[in-house]
Amino acid sequence: MATSIAKSCLQSFLKIVNSTLGLVGIAMILYGLWLIRVWERDMKDSPFHDFTSSPPWLMYAFLGAGAALCVIMCVGHLAASVANGCCLSFYMMIIFLLLLLETGIAADILLNRDWEEDLPYDPTGRFNHFKDFVKSNLETFKWIGFLIILTQGLSILAAMVLRSLGPNKDDSDDEYSQARLPLIKNGVQPPPYVGTNK
Repeated sequence: MATSIAKSCLQSFLKIVNSTLGLVGIAMILYGLWLIRVWERDMKDSPFHDFTSSPPWLMYAFLGAGAALCVIMCVGHLAASVANGCCLSFYMMIIFLLLLLETGIAADILLNRDWEEDLPYDPTGRFNHFKDFVKSNLETFKWIGFLIILTQGLSILAAMVLRSLGPNKDDSDDEYSQARLPLIKNGVQPPPYVGTNK
């Protein structure tokens, strides 16, 4: 009884923590859509051939990262609802890979002084606006980054504990347990011919 209550609480906790990742993903998608709207407005004011040198990668980066976080949120909600070991392991692997990617990007920004040269040219100029906005609100962005990392760590921890508690079992399954059949029958096959003894 206590195990089922703990499992239910952990499932709810994982869903709540996972919703935070979903909110970050939705915010990134909305910012990417806003960037597209601003870029289209700027395109009307200037000729089209000015912006054909390279695609506006910043918009697509925000849209892609936000969509990826929303998909990860859906996988996390599914894994929390099912509480299956395989689903939870897959979810933990995705979150771990996301943490590795974030760590690699942060290490490149902190250790490489010319990290901006690694990125393609942004014809819209929105990258410089975004960089200036982050610099002017650096403390807030540090706390947002810390919250995202903490959320991902807590989701891995909750998924690990939920996985260790085992799969869901209903009380009705114990009363009416069905006989299990082997995947491959180990019975003796009859010979292909019939022999007679004389």
